[in-house]
Amino acid sequence: MGVEASDGVRRRGCSCTKDDFLPEESFKSWGNYGRALSEIPARLKDRLLTRSLDTTEVNEIKARSAHEMKKTLTWWDLMWFGIGAVIGAGIFVLTGLQAKAVAGPAVVLSYVVSGISAMLSVFCYTEFAVEIPVAGGSFAYLRVELGDFMAFIAAGNIILEYVIGGAAVARSWTSYFATLCNHKPEDFRIIAHGLKEDYNQLDPIAVVVIAMICILAVFSTKGSSRFNYIASIIHVIVILFIIIAGLCKADTSNYTPFAPNGARGIFKSSAVLFFAYIGFDAVSTMAEETKNPGRDIPIGLVGSMTITTLAYCLLAVTLCLMQKYTDIDKDAPFSVAFQAVGWDWAKYIVAAGALKGMTTVLLVSAVGQARYLTHIARTHMMPPWLAHVNSRTGTPVNATIVMLVATAIVAFFTDLGILSDLLSISTLFIFMLVAVGLLVRRYYVSNVTTPTNRNKLIVCLVFIIGSSIATATYWGLSENGWVGYVITVPIWLLATVALWAFVPKAREPKLWGVPLVPWLPSASIAINIFLLGSIDKASFERFGLWTAVLMVYYFFFGLHASYDMAKEAAEVTQETTQYKKVEEGAVTPSVDSSTGVNGSHASTNP
Repeated sequence: MGVEASDGVRRRGCSCTKDDFLPEESFKSWGNYGRALSEIPARLKDRLLTRSLDTTEVNEIKARSAHEMKKTLTWWDLMWFGIGAVIGAGIFVLTGLQAKAVAGPAVVLSYVVSGISAMLSVFCYTEFAVEIPVAGGSFAYLRVELGDFMAFIAAGNIILEYVIGGAAVARSWTSYFATLCNHKPEDFRIIAHGLKEDYNQLDPIAVVVIAMICILAVFSTKGSSRFNYIASIIHVIVILFIIIAGLCKADTSNYTPFAPNGARGIFKSSAVLFFAYIGFDAVSTMAEETKNPGRDIPIGLVGSMTITTLAYCLLAVTLCLMQKYTDIDKDAPFSVAFQAVGWDWAKYIVAAGALKGMTTVLLVSAVGQARYLTHIARTHMMPPWLAHVNSRTGTPVNATIVMLVATAIVAFFTDLGILSDLLSISTLFIFMLVAVGLLVRRYYVSNVTTPTNRNKLIVCLVFIIGSSIATATYWGLSENGWVGYVITVPIWLLATVALWAFVPKAREPKLWGVPLVPWLPSASIAINIFLLGSIDKASFERFGLWTAVLMVYYFFFGLHASYDMAKEAAEVTQETTQYKKVEEGAVTPSVDSSTGVNGSHASTNP
């Protein structure tokens, strides 16, 4: 991989230097690094209260990749990318797992709840993607609306989401491949008795599949798109076969009991099955490569999510009508269900369709995650070497390879159950932040919103988020209680009403906007947080551990790199003797003449 140096000389091969990874002033010497560490409080305050601008993300930040990504995608590409990104391991594996162990036939209602939450998030993502069409997706949106620090927290969870999601799908690919070869789903895995349970079923096939996807994703975005929609069309045909053929073998007695674990089982499954809907956010990262973002992104995102939700509900109904929920196989439910009703030949069609679906999920995930990482690296929160876009292919080669190597390592060791729960926490958290960011975008604009209206907005958001957390907590702790909901739900409602009635909007979307603001974003916040309350304690402990790792990295590296980069950008655009900040709202006054940041724009902070 060639890398273009700052002096314009192109280095070929892997001749990387420290400056490819840590080129910032804070890392030039141990003395500089020591001074940077001593200024952590001041620098953290600056990053907490600094918000980026739309124009900064679209122009200056994008330009740091040296070469532009090629604009080759249309709404047709995006819609099939959306379908290809979403319909995969979630429906073909988790449906059986959740129907058998948690929700029973009511798993279809779990898909409805998850689908509503996902559609609300799609609306929020669409408005942002149209207005800020860059590869950074939710990371870029949160940098603009919630600031650098919150964007970094989201960035870490975005990376976790994609690595774990890709690993889960790759392991599911192995299970269905084994079924296609007339073996049991776990036959092609190697048992390592010296490793801990849930980490001892080694999966070399998953690693090989990820390597093949990596080659395709690096080669061409348009080529990946063509492969994706051809494979996705075949996949849709297989889904129609499963629904029609499966309903021919339906037995309504299998739907009794409908909800063996009641509402709690339905919502608990909804939280895990949200995993089945993730992937659409990868489509938003392709906005930078879309010919007409204002038209193509809304059609592609909303269209693909509508088709996906309908397909999921029909498949869930079909599975539970074919086979008693207690008899469903958790690894390859549809293949085994056809085998159980005497149609052994059909399991091969199902397995082939599932493999095609999972392959497209892996491909779109590889394309999306590389673009996320590229934009994160453009801000220097991650090493800028990862931001390089290859001049020949127009793709982020370095970021693609690094992300897929990490995905392959996780896929080799880790069980699907652990992956899906942890993935759902990360995803729901990010989607909640994007909904908050959309409300901030509509109701707060620097130098336009008055301090009084800004404070009203903050109070309303605190009560919307706080009441949602209280509702989710009460749900998690109380088995049969209802008194808490009488308190928490009206608080959420009143806070949303207050935002609608008493805080004037500061901005309207230019091209496409979320309808019924603030109601839909507020509902998205509430549903995402509520679903988080249905996830098990062990998953939250793993999530907490990952967040702690992120904080260590941020305080020792990411904070100083992004701070230096913002300062350098300010110096480049300075007018006369003062900085003309590219980013608005820094409040930190100059720490000293060599490391300080001019604080003349402090009044623009939220």
